[in-house]
Amino acid sequence: MIHRLLVANRGEIAVRIIRTCKKLGIESVAVYSEADADALHVHLADQAVCIGKAPASKSYLNQENIISAAIGTNCEAIHPGFGFLSEDASFAALVESCGLTFIGPRSSVIESMGDKSRAKQLMKEANVPLVPGSSGEVSLEEGKQLAEDIGYPILIKASAGGGGRGMRIVKRRDQFEQQFDAAKQEAQAAFSSDGVYIEKFVENPRHIEVQVLGDKYGNAVHVGTRDCSIQRRNQKVLEEAPANIDASLEAQMYEASLNAVKAVGYENAGTIEYIVSDDAFYFIEMNTRIQVEHPISEMISGIDLIEEQLRIASGEAIRHTQEDITFNGHAIELRINAEDPKQDFRPSPGTIGLLHIPQGLGIRFDSPVYPGYQVPPHYDSMIGKLIAHGYSRDDAIAKLRAALEELIVSGVTTNQFFHMMILMNPSFIKGNVSTAYIENQLEALLDYET
Repeated sequence: MIHRLLVANRGEIAVRIIRTCKKLGIESVAVYSEADADALHVHLADQAVCIGKAPASKSYLNQENIISAAIGTNCEAIHPGFGFLSEDASFAALVESCGLTFIGPRSSVIESMGDKSRAKQLMKEANVPLVPGSSGEVSLEEGKQLAEDIGYPILIKASAGGGGRGMRIVKRRDQFEQQFDAAKQEAQAAFSSDGVYIEKFVENPRHIEVQVLGDKYGNAVHVGTRDCSIQRRNQKVLEEAPANIDASLEAQMYEASLNAVKAVGYENAGTIEYIVSDDAFYFIEMNTRIQVEHPISEMISGIDLIEEQLRIASGEAIRHTQEDITFNGHAIELRINAEDPKQDFRPSPGTIGLLHIPQGLGIRFDSPVYPGYQVPPHYDSMIGKLIAHGYSRDDAIAKLRAALEELIVSGVTTNQFFHMMILMNPSFIKGNVSTAYIENQLEALLDYET
C-alpha cells in the first residue's frame, strides 16, 4: 500500500481523499495556493505545501511546482482528484517519468480517451454503440457534407476537450459555417487545439453513466448507473443512482462498459458516459478520473471508491467480483454552489458566516467550508455536495428536501432554493427528465422567494 500521498487538488475532493487516507493509515500531503492558506484540506493533511499564487495557472495547474512538492515531501504517489490536471495526459506522464504513482490510468490511456475522435474509434472497435457522425476531425467542407448525410440537427464538438467548451448545436444548413468557426475558435482557446468532429444531435436525451473499476490484472467491474440528466449549459447540477432505465437496456450498457474497459486496458476508477433516447444508448466519452458525483454510487453500493483507487494504484487486484457488488435503495446528490441563480447563476464569493449542516440517517454533506471560511473568487463555485440515500427514489427525495430546509449557509448566496424547486417540480418527481430539463423548466425553477 502507498505510504505517503500528495493530493493535487483543493476543495471538497481534496478533503474527501484525505479522509480516506486517514482511514487507511496513509500520510497525506496537501498543496495549496496563497488564496487557500486557510482551506480545510490544508488543516486536515499531515503536511501542506504552498505551490503558488491564487490563479490556478500559477498553482493547481503548475505541474513543476506540484511535482517538486511531491518529491520534496517524499511522496510515493499523486492523486489528481477531478478537474485541474486529472485528465491531463502530459501531467500523468510527468508523474510516471519521475518514478511516482499516478492515481488513475496510464498516461497513454488518458491521451487516447481524451482525444474524442480516437476514443470513438476505440469504442467502435469494442462494439460500444456510437452516435452517427464523423470518424475523426473534419474540415469545413467535410463537415458540411457529413451534416447533409446524417441530417440536421448536428453537434460540432472539440476533439481535445469537454465540459461544453468548443461545442455548438447546428439546426439549419445556413448556420453551419458560422457555428463551425465559433467551435474551432473556442476549442483553440480552451484546449490549444482547434480540431472538431461532428455527431448527430440527439434531442432531449437522458445522460446516463456507468461507474467502472479496472486493475492491472485485466479484471473489471461496474458499480452501477447514474442519471446525470439535470444539467445547465452541459454542466451537471443534480445526479441520481441508480438510473431508472429498463433492465434489458441497463444490462446492455453494463456489457458495453466492461468491453470498453478491457479494450483500452483501463486501470483504476473511471466513468463511461452515454446519451439515452427511447431504447437506444450511445457512447459520449470516458472520464478517466473520479467523478464529482461518485458519492451516490458509494451510497448505494457501500464501496469507498477512493479507497479502491488507492488499492488498485498500489498494485492490488480489485477486491470485488461483479456478483459481490449489490445495490441498495436510491441516492441523489445536489451540487451546492456559491452562486445566484436569479442573476444568471453569477458566482457569489464571500465569507461563510453561520453554517448548519443537516444530520440524519442517509444524509451526507461533502464540503470544505466552515464558519469564517472565505470562498475565493478564483475557482469553481461549488462549496459542497448534499447527498441523500433512501430505500426508494421517493424516500431519497423526501430526505433531501428535509435536509435542504435545514441547511444554513450564510454570508454567500447559494443555489439552495433553486434545488428545492427542482425537488418539488412535478416533472422531476415523475422522473420525466432530460438534458433539456432545466432549460425547459427554468422560469418555474426560478420562481422562489429567499
